[in-house]
Amino acid sequence: MIKLVLTGVWICVITLASVYFSMQMAAAPRVDEDAARAAALELIKGTQTTIPVIRDGAVKGYFLTRVSFTADGDLAAKQVVPIGETITDELYTLLVGERMVDIENLDRFDVEAFRTKIRDGLNTRFGEQIIDRVLVEQIDYIAKAEVNSKPIRKGTPIVRNDSPARPAGSQ
Repeated sequence: MIKLVLTGVWICVITLASVYFSMQMAAAPRVDEDAARAAALELIKGTQTTIPVIRDGAVKGYFLTRVSFTADGDLAAKQVVPIGETITDELYTLLVGERMVDIENLDRFDVEAFRTKIRDGLNTRFGEQIIDRVLVEQIDYIAKAEVNSKPIRKGTPIVRNDSPARPAGSQ
């Protein structure tokens, strides 16, 4: 009789334990918000933009820029003004309007401040956090005298391709 009672108790314990663990496994998994946001990000390739440097009422040279972004693809697709045009406008605002790059002191150019200012400016324009990271591929300066000379010499590189390396086969 004791064996029968102990066997019944043992079966009840095993049944309760298996129900408990199966309910734990069936519960919704916890979603890491940072991982979910990173999965929603997509790369928006920038186009080469030529921005004039205007000083004392005359064009002194040109900035050649290419800036790419990682952005929330769903939110970016919902924007009324296309992302590319907004990016170009923000670059004009920073490089021409605010004169963020001082041509005479190029060694003092702060790339991180430039990135942060672009990201914050774009997110402010959009009204939500769409842009996650700014990738500066190229910023060159070509003086007007160099543009008019033949042959055209290379511009002065300010920043060149600091975007992270991609694995082979990825786009």
